[in-house]
Amino acid sequence: MSLANSLLLLLSLILSLSFSFSFPFDTAYHIDCGSSTTTTDKFNTTWLSDRYYTAGSNGLVSEPLEFQSFHEKTLRYFPISSGKKNCYIFPELPPGRYYLRTFTVYDNYDGKSHSPSFELSVEGTLVFSWRSPWEEDISRFGAYSDLMFFTSDGDADVCFYSIATDPPVIGSLELIQIDPASYDPVLTGNDSSILVNYGRLTCGSSQWGPGFSNDTDVFNRAWQSDAKFRSSNTVGIKSVTAVRNVINTGTSPNYFPAKLYESAVTLTGKGNLEYELPVDAKQDYLVWLHFAEIDVSVNAKGKRVFDVIINDENVTRIDIFKEVGGFAAYSYHYVAKNLSNTPLTVMLVAVVGSPLICGLENYAIVPADIMTVPEQAAAMQALKETLRVPERMGWNGDPCAPTTWDAWEGVTCHLNKDESALVIFQIDLGSQGLKGYISDKIDHLTNLVSLNLSSNSLGGTLPAGLGQNSLKKLDLSDNQISGSIPDSLTSSNLQLVLLNGNKLEGQVPEELYSVGVHGGAIDLSGNKGLCGVPSLPDCPLFWKNGGLSNGGKIAVGISCGVVFLFVLVIVYICIRRRRNDYDFGLPQELMSLAAKRNKYQRQKSLMALEMESQHAKGFIPSYT
Repeated sequence: MSLANSLLLLLSLILSLSFSFSFPFDTAYHIDCGSSTTTTDKFNTTWLSDRYYTAGSNGLVSEPLEFQSFHEKTLRYFPISSGKKNCYIFPELPPGRYYLRTFTVYDNYDGKSHSPSFELSVEGTLVFSWRSPWEEDISRFGAYSDLMFFTSDGDADVCFYSIATDPPVIGSLELIQIDPASYDPVLTGNDSSILVNYGRLTCGSSQWGPGFSNDTDVFNRAWQSDAKFRSSNTVGIKSVTAVRNVINTGTSPNYFPAKLYESAVTLTGKGNLEYELPVDAKQDYLVWLHFAEIDVSVNAKGKRVFDVIINDENVTRIDIFKEVGGFAAYSYHYVAKNLSNTPLTVMLVAVVGSPLICGLENYAIVPADIMTVPEQAAAMQALKETLRVPERMGWNGDPCAPTTWDAWEGVTCHLNKDESALVIFQIDLGSQGLKGYISDKIDHLTNLVSLNLSSNSLGGTLPAGLGQNSLKKLDLSDNQISGSIPDSLTSSNLQLVLLNGNKLEGQVPEELYSVGVHGGAIDLSGNKGLCGVPSLPDCPLFWKNGGLSNGGKIAVGISCGVVFLFVLVIVYICIRRRRNDYDFGLPQELMSLAAKRNKYQRQKSLMALEMESQHAKGFIPSYT
């Protein structure tokens, strides 16, 4: 090998190693379900005590000594008293793609010798189904399952749904943020699909990865031996091990570990290398194949050439050395669409020499289920809190998704107009022991047709936004709701209004009472403070809905104005009088009037004296 080639190989190795230690994502959770303590296992993984669950109880496997790792010995189960649907909700997650691994075990923890039937969903999409009875080894020792999904709403819901009355169980949960560009998201639908692992195989090596060895995989992927997946048609298997480091490993976006390419299988003679992978029919699968020419005898292109045939379709021809040279990682992926049969077969057919492979992965491309409109999902969560919905009703996760499950108890969902999401159509929670109040976010349920919260102990007031145009039936009877009837109820298409048996007060809007006039039904009885319509007392002239009416407010305003003017007049008079108290001289007009009055009084007195004198002399004057 020339000096230039040696330097190039050294540089590639350095770059490969540098990429291996620069994984840019740091969000990771390893939760030991059912455990009250945080522990560290022999592979230096820290397992957090149980958290982020909505309900359930702690359990312990019946044979703990059979399990090497502490996080495999404890579990959480969800009895039917916790509701049909329960979840782990991982909070405050950065938007992006995540790897989720679950460990599920029964091991007769409850002494009933009945492994449960249940289903598991991620972000509202059904991904795993467990049906009783489980295989003996899985029931006793448990099984790991994993998948990759996108989330953008700030959290991740991992939910369990009981089949019949069986309690779902979970041993551990691991959530790792991964590169959003990994596994060709454009080809597999980006955030519109979930990749569910149906087989991740390492060739020529035993099982390794997190939880099984000290070998590192930054995605937390575990790799199992390919031996039991080889077809019986494959004979003459030979394992090959790399004698020097393999380059181009640990690089973004997939960060495939170097160990994956350090071993491989090939054939000792002529023939084909064939694998049979278990799958479910009528689904698409992403097949990812891994190669590295680690056989020192193959040192030029054209020395090892083979075709890749997937389900009888020749999809590509591979010459590893031609693509990347020797001791360098190379991968190829393909989507097998709408399988009509099982299993999925991967066959490497020799063209020149014998085929060779380091590993293969197979993922079901599960279309993401539609979910509840985000604003309505948030409104339902608010109602859950304010109504104090009991735990037994299982109001957890998405209210309507997955569509294969029942919605929250008492809730009916429908598709929206363009069938892109689910909306809340009906809420029926009569006689459920609710003791809170109705959240004002109920006005976000713009598709709600029927609301029944009757015969509970709800308090508070009626939200101002209650009564969307879609609402036709409203039954809030026999609660303890107070305050007035909001005007929003008058603009609706209500056909049934039952508000009887509450503590409402104020004037009933005539538009609302007209529901009964136009063929609907309305009952307002049992509200001592209501008034203003037939069968109810008249409202005070200036009183409406527990306060002053508009006319009352006008009257009060006019009265206040009159009083104010009267006060101004009094103040003015007082000011004038105070000024006169200190003025010792009379005004000129008053002095003139007083002088004239005195002169008149003197003249009148003189005339009276003169008449008296003449009368005494017998003189009677004549007047012309």
